[in-house]
Amino acid sequence: MNELDKFDLQLLDELQADGHASNAALAERIHLSPSQVSRRIQRLEQAGFIERYVALLRPAAVGLGVTAFVNVSLERHGEAHTDAFTDAVRGMDEVLECFAISGEADYLLRVMTPTLPALSDFMLHRLMRLGGVRSVKSNIALTELKRSTRLPLDHLGAVPRAKIS
Repeated sequence: MNELDKFDLQLLDELQADGHASNAALAERIHLSPSQVSRRIQRLEQAGFIERYVALLRPAAVGLGVTAFVNVSLERHGEAHTDAFTDAVRGMDEVLECFAISGEADYLLRVMTPTLPALSDFMLHRLMRLGGVRSVKSNIALTELKRSTRLPLDHLGAVPRAKIS
């Protein structure tokens, strides 16, 4: 699949807003038939544009009240050290995202826990005890101002935005 047309872009945008929408509802929104929508979705999935479908949970509703952004620096940077750190972090449910970054730290993690004591326990007894970790610095989020999983698609072509309430 070399190019995305305007219907593909609209479909991707609509699916980001509501991945649970029926083909009929999507068809009505982007002005195609449900069978065309179904074929396009299948093609977009096979081409790797759609990674997976998930349910997004409200953190507070499931008892996760603390979000922290954690900078981690390693003592050494060989392949074995970075692979060991990556494997360990992938096994930690509290770590929602982990990025290798440039700058003062080597990694940036987004961590969620139920409470500050739980965050402290995670940091002191799990994260800081990983082999090869030199330093850990954290920032605790006070208020969430924006959270989105919707990727911007405007750079791929004009995508008319549906109003989300």
